[in-house]
Amino acid sequence: MAQSMPGFRAADVIQFVSKTTDWYRQAQLEQQIADEPTDLIYLADQQRMADQIVRWGFEFARQTEPLLAPAQSNSSGSAATLNYPALTQAAASVSQQLSQTQAQLDSLEQERKSASRKKPADIDSEIAVLESTLSLLRARQDAVASMTGFLTGAAVRGLGATDLPSEIEDLARTLPPSLSQPQKPEGKEESATQAAAAKPSLPYRTPPSGLLGLAGEWWQLSRKADRITRAIAETNTLAENEKQLSTPLTKTLKQLIQTGQQSALQANPANSASLAQEKQELDALVLQFKQVSAALLPISKQAVVLDLYQRSLGNWRSTVKQESREVFESLVVRITILAVVLGLVVAFGELVRKTIFRYVSDARRRYQFLLLRKIGLWFGIGTVLVFALSTELRSVATFAGLLTAGVAVALQGVIASIVGYFFLIGKYGIRVGDRVNIAGVSGEVADIGLVRFYLMELQTRGAESLPTGRIAAFSNSIVFQSSAGLFKQIPGTNFLWHQVKLTFAPESDYQQVETRLHQAVETAFRDYRDALDQQRRQMERSFSAISAVQLRPTVRLNFTTAGTEVVIDYPVVLRQAAEIDEKLMGELMAAADHEPRLKLIGSEVAAVKLVA
Repeated sequence: MAQSMPGFRAADVIQFVSKTTDWYRQAQLEQQIADEPTDLIYLADQQRMADQIVRWGFEFARQTEPLLAPAQSNSSGSAATLNYPALTQAAASVSQQLSQTQAQLDSLEQERKSASRKKPADIDSEIAVLESTLSLLRARQDAVASMTGFLTGAAVRGLGATDLPSEIEDLARTLPPSLSQPQKPEGKEESATQAAAAKPSLPYRTPPSGLLGLAGEWWQLSRKADRITRAIAETNTLAENEKQLSTPLTKTLKQLIQTGQQSALQANPANSASLAQEKQELDALVLQFKQVSAALLPISKQAVVLDLYQRSLGNWRSTVKQESREVFESLVVRITILAVVLGLVVAFGELVRKTIFRYVSDARRRYQFLLLRKIGLWFGIGTVLVFALSTELRSVATFAGLLTAGVAVALQGVIASIVGYFFLIGKYGIRVGDRVNIAGVSGEVADIGLVRFYLMELQTRGAESLPTGRIAAFSNSIVFQSSAGLFKQIPGTNFLWHQVKLTFAPESDYQQVETRLHQAVETAFRDYRDALDQQRRQMERSFSAISAVQLRPTVRLNFTTAGTEVVIDYPVVLRQAAEIDEKLMGELMAAADHEPRLKLIGSEVAAVKLVA
């Protein structure tokens, strides 16, 4: 029988097996961080090594039971287990008493059959007492048997048993049998084959190209490296526990070897009694050596596999850190390129702004170009950011298409107004201060926004157009409505056409009427002819493809039954319309009053032909 080893406790063995089991479960979680094919190579090797580490750990724990003292192996037993021998003795005592009482009862029954008539009453009393005693003994036997059976069943099921073998089996049941149960030599090859066949596979993953994808990849690799570092620390802790347990075994084994060598040297071949005693001691040493070596061998194998496992984890961490470093460098380069490109876009926008201020003198045109420059600048910045942050251009194109379709449906009116804005501010568009007529509303343009424009409503009273005190707002999309009708002045012009009808008596000399009225019209327009000619030339420059238009008053005579009707069509400068009308009527009345006087029987000021 081998002697127990000092400093080698069952609690330490149980704790080591428990830590090995916990370490294995934690090692299984490492499979969750595998997201690349290179990770699977490390995981496949580590899985096989982890299986071997667990097997060697359980084999070591089972081989240590002979090395522990009986008190250590069973010191943690429950009170019920300690009382089991007493119950066994009580059951035997009750059984013996029961046999003796039964024998006495059988003897009295035989005496009663052969006794005289005077003694049966006494014998019956003794028999009754023995039967009661026999019933009490049977009740005690049933109670003891029930308790003994319960304890026996509890021991079989492992209930209340906390000795080393029971603890080991309890831990073994938490793992697959292929890991916790002893394996046949050929089972190892089968397990390795199954592990290779069950090696997981990952779908092909396109490397990220955008900033967001690279940042996410770098963060994921950093977390993976941290988890591998924690796994290395846990493996180091398990290796330290293994060293603490293997150290006393190694020392004991060395002592046994030294003791055996000394015994062989001190043996006296001449003394047969001494040889017999030496043989017994050597046999005991051999038995103890086998037990210690049987426990040391699996834990030594486990130490070798743990070292290989640590190296595999270290190589995996180095690979992950290298990938993380490469991704981080790529991320820095992308950020630098993005900053440079955004700087170029902003610099180009600033250059365009300075060019607009230098070469565009017209305030209206300058505002339009500045607005287009701002829109183009933000569009360029947004495009650069989208392409820089996106991971896959295909997904960006799909997302942009769906987003554009949704925006186009939800904001179609707003989009039409924004597009209409560029039509309104175009070459033949409107600007602040223009007088226009749109959808039956006449007014002066007060403001032009990106979505709508505003008119100060005007009302024509005689020859003047006066504000009504109201502002009319129109959506810019009105330019796409064929029924709206937008009328405005030609750029650079500011005139209207008025008409006057005069009717003279039939006896009036029509030649004198025509001559005098022509002279009156020419006199009235002498001061305004240059302004009208300038506007005419502006029209010719704006519309080079059309024929020249004369902005001159015309006098036409119509002969009717009522008399001679004179129709005068004349242009007026918009802001001087009332002045021109008054001067023209004064000249016409003066021409009619000259001798010989022309008899005027009717006059009519017709509505303005074109209203701006």
